[in-house]
Amino acid sequence: MKKFFLLIVVASIFFNASAQKFDLAKTPPMGWNSWNKFACNVSEKLIMEMADAMVNSGMKAAGYEYIVIDDCWQVARDENGEIIADKDRFPHGIKYLADYVHSKGLKFGIYSCAGTKTCQERPGGRGHEFQDARTYARWGVDYLKYDWCNASTQDAKASYSTMRDGLYAAGRPIVFSLCEWGTAKPWEWAKEVGHLWRTTGDIVDRWDAMIAILDLERDLAKYAGPGHWNDPDMLEVGNGGMTMEEYKTHFSLWCMLAAPLMAGNDLQNMSQENKEILTNTEIIALDQDPLGKQGFCTRDNGDYEIWIKKLANNEKAACLLNRGDDEKDVQVDFNVLLKASDNYWASDQYKLEDYKVRDLWEHKDLKLDKNTMLIKMPPHSVKVFRFIKK
Repeated sequence: MKKFFLLIVVASIFFNASAQKFDLAKTPPMGWNSWNKFACNVSEKLIMEMADAMVNSGMKAAGYEYIVIDDCWQVARDENGEIIADKDRFPHGIKYLADYVHSKGLKFGIYSCAGTKTCQERPGGRGHEFQDARTYARWGVDYLKYDWCNASTQDAKASYSTMRDGLYAAGRPIVFSLCEWGTAKPWEWAKEVGHLWRTTGDIVDRWDAMIAILDLERDLAKYAGPGHWNDPDMLEVGNGGMTMEEYKTHFSLWCMLAAPLMAGNDLQNMSQENKEILTNTEIIALDQDPLGKQGFCTRDNGDYEIWIKKLANNEKAACLLNRGDDEKDVQVDFNVLLKASDNYWASDQYKLEDYKVRDLWEHKDLKLDKNTMLIKMPPHSVKVFRFIKK
């Protein structure tokens, strides 16, 4: 009888935890992560300043909510195995920091690793999954990024499932971000493990690196949806390695991909141009659309591509991409864009006269005298249109 009662209790715990999981990340998570700009140079002061800046810059109002501290906050474990934060850089401890972030109406995220050590050789989570999960819950963590360094011969699905079980048992709703780099094809199994999973290696703040990641996302759309997202890595907007045109393209493509939007720049020192990119709420709305569909490439003419994203209310977005190094004149047929689907042609339910067409970077509705328009596209640029039901 005792054994039967124990089984019922355990089943109840995991049923409730599963329910928590599926209530999280219904749209791709939005926030900020320390790594791309600050790497190991993290501190209590920095994270508090970034939380302030997220509010003051208008990022919070645009939908960003997570402040995530990446590697290097931890230095050791105590005699009981408890993870220890760097007391010089975080003198008041991590719970104090999480409380401060929460006081700003934001959510707090932290970093660890499935291996014995993190990528920067700090203590990893292997063998301490349940213990660390309890600690993170006690601190008030809302988001966990879990890396894959120093994992040796570990099985990815098993390792991440153990951490998932630890988070479930801890009882706090925590978004679980798997940073396994796509080596074990997490899109095939991670839906039941976490809320998002990295599909590639790390992004680099260069056009060629960003566009190479886009190419790796082409066949993964069917794996994404509410509560489970492909993650092509964090945003580089504002870090200086690309032009403003390229950053607009980067941001647009990530939104078309229904990617998590984790800014990685210095929020305190953003140019107006970078701020306008990161807070373009019309582009963000594509990413956060409740239908949760990842965009797909419907036309590939070498340097010129067309990406389509299905939206709620039978609407669509179209992203024209000039990957080339030269300006292009493209003849756009908006009727073709509206009807395009992942099977190339949709049914006749899509009639152009039932929609208005809006340019999401120009923030204006198009006046179409006919179905087609000649559009000039600078090198490495995009045009993003939304078909809005009248």
